[in-house]
Amino acid sequence: MTYLTRMRIAGFFVLLGLLAGCAVSPVTGRQELALFQVSTSEEISLGQQTFPRALQQMGGEYDDPQLADYVRQVGEKLARISQRPDLPYQFKVVNDSTPNAFALPGGFIAISRGLLAALENEAQLASVLGHELGHVTARHSVQAMQRGSLLGLGMAVLGGGAGQGGYGVVAQQAGQLAAGLLENTYSREQERESDRLGVDYLVLAGYNPQGAVQLQEYFYRKVEQGAEPMWLAGLFRTHPFSKERMLDLQQYVAERYAPTAGDPRYVLNQQSFARAVAGLRRMQQGYALYDQARQFEEQGQLSRAIAVYLQAATAAPDQALILTALGTAYLKTDDLAAGQQHLSRAVQLDGQYYRSRLGLGYLLLEQKNYPRAVRELEASMALLPTLQGAYLLASAYEGNRQIGQAVEMYRAVVKADSEGRLGQAAAERLQALERP
Repeated sequence: MTYLTRMRIAGFFVLLGLLAGCAVSPVTGRQELALFQVSTSEEISLGQQTFPRALQQMGGEYDDPQLADYVRQVGEKLARISQRPDLPYQFKVVNDSTPNAFALPGGFIAISRGLLAALENEAQLASVLGHELGHVTARHSVQAMQRGSLLGLGMAVLGGGAGQGGYGVVAQQAGQLAAGLLENTYSREQERESDRLGVDYLVLAGYNPQGAVQLQEYFYRKVEQGAEPMWLAGLFRTHPFSKERMLDLQQYVAERYAPTAGDPRYVLNQQSFARAVAGLRRMQQGYALYDQARQFEEQGQLSRAIAVYLQAATAAPDQALILTALGTAYLKTDDLAAGQQHLSRAVQLDGQYYRSRLGLGYLLLEQKNYPRAVRELEASMALLPTLQGAYLLASAYEGNRQIGQAVEMYRAVVKADSEGRLGQAAAERLQALERP
């Protein structure tokens, strides 16, 4: 080993010593080695900045206020009796057919429409939310950053004020961190810890722990029968499941909570759950058709996709996500009139999904209706800053003679995508605008 190599290694360990510390788990009280410390306020900041982006990346919130309120109430009941009741918890239903649930640092938790529709009672819903709550209280997502896998992005977001508007490196980093946290795979030990914490919360909140057992048995049947692609792409990708995990949970419930068996104080609440999800289940056929249409579109079969999207829109009327996909598909065929009809309706129904506003903004830009294009594209960027949205917004600013804002946005695109198609196109527009 050369002297220079030894010095580099020594320097690395000095740096590691400066960054490293011990984080204390709020659940176990154990000290855990961490590359950098994340305080509670920083953990909350990370969640606040990444959660809205994560929701947008997964289809936005599902538009059913009564169902949203029901899920929130169940989640808050569990959060109040957890080890960290003072976090600013949010519980959302995300408009995604893939059966999934996720938790971000600071108490930001979501369950997908697809998983919610597969459940049978409130105790099972509480089991899902309680499991995700366990990941929050045990700081599992934070541990992923503290141990280095998302270290750079986490530090950049904390240091850069990523919640600010506009599009630039910091906004990019917040979006990348949101995607990284969604893709973060928990270890078997973390899953086991969250399973047990979820059961504890379930019982303390007055639910029958058999709800958790039922849920895991259902997951096992999915695995045993050969999980469908959506399960493999969703919950089972980030939450590894096994027969051993199910048996461990069954044993935990049997040993610790045997007295709850047959005790009427511990409920499953099947009827209240059925009432809450009745509207969602009426839309299931339409969303099944929507999923088929998306597959056709991904395969390049646009005409067939549009035909099935139209069937989906009939089976599940006034669903903004379906209308957004239909309108966007029409844009790809250059049928601007049909595209505008469906995208305008989607925005009218629910203006809180970035793709609806982005598609409508693009269409208005094509029609040279620059003031309205600016409005829609600014709304899209506020919901989820994207490279495509930034370039289109710069073009709309230019058309609307807001040259200073156009130059600023084009520069942001060039900086973010210097070698890419949009970055090079933005560079050309900059040269034209800045030419004496």
